[in-house]
Amino acid sequence: MNLDFSVDPVFSWYVVALAVSGIAIIALGSVNNALSAGGRLFFVLAGLAFVGYAYYLAFVFRGGEYRLYYQTFAIPVLLVAHWVKALTGRRNQAPQPVPSAAPYDPSVPYRGAAPHDPSAPREAQPVPQQPAPPQQPSA
Repeated sequence: MNLDFSVDPVFSWYVVALAVSGIAIIALGSVNNALSAGGRLFFVLAGLAFVGYAYYLAFVFRGGEYRLYYQTFAIPVLLVAHWVKALTGRRNQAPQPVPSAAPYDPSVPYRGAAPHDPSAPREAQPVPQQPAPPQQPSA
């Protein structure tokens, strides 16, 4: 194993940060309540890339040059921010119950749609009777 905090602490902490970030991203991608299927797939693949590179550096790497990606520290923060935004966005899209105009009273008979609903069909109103024209007295 290549982790030796006394010889090269930057390398060792970088490998630990890669592994922890990858596991956290995989965990966020595994949760089914915030992201779409494509978003979850991206999270899992990004997390596997982080964990895979950490494994490579910790167990396979035999010295020489290695790449220190500073995105290792920025990408998890951005992905968590995206996950939180998606989570709160889905909560805000949840349908809200519409309060009724009046409380339910079982003693009042049902008379069709509520009067405040402009799309509801209206009941036919009776036409008021016109008074008959006055009769001329016959002579």
